[in-house]
Amino acid sequence: MSTTTPTGRAAVIGLGSMGAGMAASLLRAGFSVSACDVNREAVARFEAAGGRGAASPAEAAEGADVVVCVVVNAAQTEAVLFGPEGAAGTMRPGAVFVSSATMDPAIARGLAARLEETGRLYLDAPMSGGAARAAEGALTFLASGSREAFAAARPALEAMAGRLYELGDAAGQGAAFKMINQLLAGVHIAAASEAMSFAAKQGLDLAKVYEVITASAGNSWMFENRMPHVVEGDYTPKSAVDIFVKDLGIVQDMARAERYPVPVAAAALQMFLAASGAGMGRDDDASVARIYAQLSGTTLPTPKA
Repeated sequence: MSTTTPTGRAAVIGLGSMGAGMAASLLRAGFSVSACDVNREAVARFEAAGGRGAASPAEAAEGADVVVCVVVNAAQTEAVLFGPEGAAGTMRPGAVFVSSATMDPAIARGLAARLEETGRLYLDAPMSGGAARAAEGALTFLASGSREAFAAARPALEAMAGRLYELGDAAGQGAAFKMINQLLAGVHIAAASEAMSFAAKQGLDLAKVYEVITASAGNSWMFENRMPHVVEGDYTPKSAVDIFVKDLGIVQDMARAERYPVPVAAAALQMFLAASGAGMGRDDDASVARIYAQLSGTTLPTPKA
C-alpha cells in the first residue's frame, strides 16, 4: 500500500467483529473517528480506545469525509443511509460512503444512484479477511466505483486494507466479485464439514485427519480455518451460520434471475439452513458438521473440561 498521510474525519457505522477492527485501524492511522452501533458496550469499548461514540448514523456521519458502513446486509445499509437517522443527510457534500456489506449487485447500484443524487459519493467495497485482519488493517477490499469515489476513500482504505482490488468504475461490480467469493466459501465450508463428519463416522482421529488434509491436495482455506472448531468441539462463533444462509441465499437469487444453475451452492445452502433451523444460526458456521453428525448418528468431539 502507499504511504499517503490520512487527514480528515471518518465515521464507522457498525462495531461488530469487523467494524471494531476497521475503526481501530482508522484511529491508528490518525483519523478523527466517530462511530455508532446498536450495542452500547461496543461503543463504550471504542470510546475507551480513543474514538468518539455517536447515538445514530446521522450523528456519526456529521461532517465526515468518509463513512465506512460495516453492517450485515442491504436492508441495514439502506437504513443507515436513508432511514430516519440516516447518514446521507449529514455527510458533507463530496464525502464518500464506503459500503462493506455483502449484497446483491443490483441493490448496490440502486443505493449508489440514490446517494449520488445528493452530491455524495458511493464506493461499493465489500471486504474479506476476518476479524484478526480487520484489527491489523490488513483486509482485502473488492471495490468498485467512480474515480472520484476511489480518490476520496483511498486514505481510509489504505488504513484498513492489506490489499485493494479496484474492480470497475461502477457500484455493483465489487458486490458481484464478493458473491463469487461467498459461493466458493460456503461450498468449501459445507464440503469440509461433510468430510470431517464422515471421517468421524469412520472412527478416525479428527486431529490427525486435520493434520493430514491440511498437508494434502484436499485442503482448502476454509478447511484449514474452520475445522479446528470441529476438532475441539467448540463452536463459539467467528463467522456465524446465518451469514451463509444470507449470502448463499443471495447467490440463489442472482442465479435464478440469470437462469443460471448453481446446484452445488444450492446443496450447501440447504445444510446451512438445516443448521440454522436446528438452533445453530448464531454458532460458528462449522456447525454444519454437527448437522451431518445428527443425520448420520455420528459422534463429534465435545469441549474438553
